Amino acid sequence: KDATVWRKPSEEFSGYLYKAQGVVEDVTNRIVDHIRPGPYRLDWDSLMTTMDIMETFEENCCVMRYTTAGQLWNIIAPREFVDFSYTTNYEDGLLTCGISLDYGEVRPNFVRGFNHPCGWFCVPLKDCPSHSLLTGYIQTELRGMLPQSAVDTAMSSTLANFYSDLKKALKT
Repeated sequence: KDATVWRKPSEEFSGYLYKAQGVVEDVTNRIVDHIRPGPYRLDWDSLMTTMDIMETFEENCCVMRYTTAGQLWNIIAPREFVDFSYTTNYEDGLLTCGISLDYGEVRPNFVRGFNHPCGWFCVPLKDCPSHSLLTGYIQTELRGMLPQSAVDTAMSSTLANFYSDLKKALKT
C-alpha cells in the first residue's frame, strides 16, 4: 500500500530495471536527506548495515561504501557496494543518483554488488506541497551465484519495505 513497483529488462545488464513509486507525507528536502548518504540512512534502512563516506568531492557529491544484510534466510549473502553518489535540484524537487565504481578491495564475508545507473526523484505534489512523489529507478546486479527468481523476490519486497520504513522514520 506504500509503493508500486514495476520492472522491465535492463539495457545495462542481464537483470531488471525496477521502478518504485509512492507518495510520502513530507517535504522533498527532508525525504532526500533520509535517502542520500549521510547520518539518517543507517537509522532507518533495515537492509543497510554499514555506510562509510570514502571521499567527498564537493557538497552533495561523494564516494560511499556500504554493506547490506543477508536476505531470504541468507540465500542472498551480505553484499558490499561502492557507489558514486550525487544529489542536486531537479525541477521543483531533488534528485539523488548514483552508480557503482570498481574501487578498493572487497571486504571478507561480502560479495561485491554493482549498481548500474540509478536514482531517486522527489518532487512536491502540485495540489498538496506537504506531500511528495518519490520515484526510484534501481538496477542492482547482486552478483554471485544466485537464482534470478530469488533476486526478483528480494528486490520487489526490499523496494516496497523501503517506502514503509522511510515513512516510519519521517514520522519520528
